[in-house]
Amino acid sequence: MATVHLRIGDLVWGKLGRYPPWPGKVVSPPKDLKKPRGKKCHFVKFFGTEDHAWIKVEQLKPYHAHKEEMIKINKGKRFQQAVDAVEDFLKKAKGKEQNSDGKGDSKGKKTPSKPLKILEEDDEDLSALKDPSEKLVKDDPHFHHFLLSQSEKPAPSMEPISKRLKIIEEDSGSTSIQAADSTAINGSITPTDKRIGFLGLGLMGSGIVANLLKLGHVVTVWNRTAEKCDLFIQEGARLGRTPGEVASTCDITFSCVSDPKAARDLVLGPSGVLQGIRPGKCYVEMSTVDPETITELSKVITSRGGRFLEAPVAGSQQLSNDGMLVILAAGDRTVYEDCSSCFQAMGKTSFFLGEAGNAARMMLILNMVQGSFMATIAEGLTLAQATGQSQQTFLDILCQGQMASTFVDQKCQNILQGNFKPDYYLKHIQKDLRLAISMGDMANHPTPMAAAANEVYKRAKALDQSDNDISAVYRAYIH
Repeated sequence: MATVHLRIGDLVWGKLGRYPPWPGKVVSPPKDLKKPRGKKCHFVKFFGTEDHAWIKVEQLKPYHAHKEEMIKINKGKRFQQAVDAVEDFLKKAKGKEQNSDGKGDSKGKKTPSKPLKILEEDDEDLSALKDPSEKLVKDDPHFHHFLLSQSEKPAPSMEPISKRLKIIEEDSGSTSIQAADSTAINGSITPTDKRIGFLGLGLMGSGIVANLLKLGHVVTVWNRTAEKCDLFIQEGARLGRTPGEVASTCDITFSCVSDPKAARDLVLGPSGVLQGIRPGKCYVEMSTVDPETITELSKVITSRGGRFLEAPVAGSQQLSNDGMLVILAAGDRTVYEDCSSCFQAMGKTSFFLGEAGNAARMMLILNMVQGSFMATIAEGLTLAQATGQSQQTFLDILCQGQMASTFVDQKCQNILQGNFKPDYYLKHIQKDLRLAISMGDMANHPTPMAAAANEVYKRAKALDQSDNDISAVYRAYIH
């Protein structure tokens, strides 16, 4: 295969991991951003997204020569929007050339064409059709990636992240750390110099660790099934032999496991986290558990001089991969601040909710609502079928109304296609419903909708749907 010679300003198709080739433009990287070692690569700015990335030469193709080929194999709506953005850019560039070069040879002589203008960071052409939920490059572990803001002008320099954040005070006393435009950051994340540990590489943890590594954090990983660590070791992570060893060698240790028992065992079990806690060590519990478990873990960690923060995440496997989780934190505020670059790497926003236990309460309420809603949507789909109505038409109508959302569209389409690959395990949402109902009992507050939904999920679990996606609750209505 002949070598492709590219220059700054060239339009290209860039291939990243499992994603389809995407239209972009070779641009100059920020001065502070070093080129990855190894094979030759170019810095590419993608059309129709918020993304930049270093792309290996063998993953790049000239735009015009391969345009028809790429359009034939890619049919998605956002892909077409990106192609349209390229064409708009070309038209504008051509118009500018004509305005500057064609003032006029009245005899019709052609003036030499000039190369296309290289876009600067504040140029509007590539910012068209941005969709912050579409993170095409962030899921690939091989490339450094950073987000641009949707504001009109970028930050003048890649300054420390704390200078680009805003704190939003709320009536409830909670605070939220976000990017200045609430969706993305102007420039790259400056990773903390603290050593990060991460325990648990499941659906959520894997995406979180991938994003921490991609954005330059030093991460030590541990997982009960050691083989899951291999991919991350290849991408630069260090391997911890036990949870206790990770906690002792790292400044901040995160954990993300399945339930309260697993969270307790990780801390209190043989060779557990508690064995590695020393004064000043930080432990961040990201699992969705009950407030009582958080209180217990907080006490034992702080009893050893450690600092404790809970930080459960709202989202799914896809949002975890995309770095678009919502983090709910509570406990030691100084730990929350120390974790700012980590939270920016894994999520689109994070909230500080006060004393330990508050984040667990809020997360259970959120998941209670989500689980109950999913059960109701599944009930509607099956009732439509039972009464002779088209399920697809039901979905089409639903997605044109006030309840329209990406969540509804994706889950319902997966149901209609019989695709129940887990994005969030059904067994976990049932666990969260159960914990939310228990929390309601302790507060003497009724939770009849959650209780009804919980029974439906229990029925789905009895039908062997535990390890499927939460949308598999649909099967509880058809068996």
